[in-house]
Amino acid sequence: MRLNKFFISIWSISLLAGCGGQDLSDLHAYVAEVKARPKGAIEPLPEIKTVETFVFDPEGLRDPFTQKRQAPPPQVAVTGNGVKPDPTRPHEVLEDFSLDSLRMVGTIEKDDLLWGLVQTADKTIYRVKTGNHMGRNYGRITHINEDRIEMVEIIPDTPGTWRERQAALALAE
Repeated sequence: MRLNKFFISIWSISLLAGCGGQDLSDLHAYVAEVKARPKGAIEPLPEIKTVETFVFDPEGLRDPFTQKRQAPPPQVAVTGNGVKPDPTRPHEVLEDFSLDSLRMVGTIEKDDLLWGLVQTADKTIYRVKTGNHMGRNYGRITHINEDRIEMVEIIPDTPGTWRERQAALALAE
């Protein structure tokens, strides 16, 4: 700041020295007019609002960077014909939806494999292939055609027994 004032002073002196014997009355009149102008009001600073501090305590909370664990499927007692759901199989996303809330919206072929396109009620589209599971009755996809997805569901029969049932999801038009 002091250096700036020094250079301004030197500049002013050199400017005035160059003016020599010229009349500076117009300059003095302008400076007097500027100094006579009314001073502007300065707006007050805005009020500073205090924010309540928050201390984050992650103790007991789920780590958002670790994979979400799926609840294990219910344990199933088996008697009878031996058909039963596999409680050790990883849970798939489309098993959270009932079969009647899912819609087949098309197929796609990639690497000589026909994939089915299934839409949920929230308009999310999933790609499925033979062997994937969907529906709440442990439905396993057995075949995908251009116009339908065929599957086998495992449903409870009599207490403690299970049976297989054929099901299909037709292409929605």
